[in-house]
Amino acid sequence: MARKKFDLIVFDWDGTLMDSTATIVKCIQAAAKDLGIPVPDRESAAHVIGLGLAEAMQVAMPGLSPAMYPKVVERYRYHYLAQDQDLVLFDGVPEMLTDLSQQGYFLAVATGKSRVGLNRALNATKLLSVFDATRCADETFSKPHPAMLQELTRELGQDMQRTVMIGDTTHDVQMAINAGAGAIAVTFGAHPLDQLQALQPLFTANSVPQLHQWLNENA
Repeated sequence: MARKKFDLIVFDWDGTLMDSTATIVKCIQAAAKDLGIPVPDRESAAHVIGLGLAEAMQVAMPGLSPAMYPKVVERYRYHYLAQDQDLVLFDGVPEMLTDLSQQGYFLAVATGKSRVGLNRALNATKLLSVFDATRCADETFSKPHPAMLQELTRELGQDMQRTVMIGDTTHDVQMAINAGAGAIAVTFGAHPLDQLQALQPLFTANSVPQLHQWLNENA
């Protein structure tokens, strides 16, 4: 059967495939608390999810001295690594990825995580072999710069116009727009529905099964 719209499906990781938003928010807040600096509220901490770690801390806690940010990153990593083995994929993710892979789609990840962090997560969830390529924020420009999608399409020999990016943040959707790819938003992660819909993604999914169904019928 002829493919409808896309050949390459690119997923964000945190808040899209893995149920990690609440944990990331708590770790950002704990890092600030450790250092005695103002603790960002949940919305501010959630907003920076998807950005590269150093950039995320600067956006979540603006106005600190430059020397303070590496300390914030270090404390964040301390708290996150103490908990990341307890994180789980959203219900339906393994089944969706297996089905899409068996249908012959190229699958990739574009994430604000570090390479070390993504590899830990892929190994823990046994998804390493499912993806054809991955890009992390410490290897290239952070979202919403289009570089991750440009590099993934180049590596896999794919057409950007037949590529779709799926994510839970405006950073993901904006990256897709900047690259000239399609964009799908999911509402069960970090950013609120109104902010996601303001960027007019092709579809907004409220659950993994709903996303899976849409991809099967439209992608």
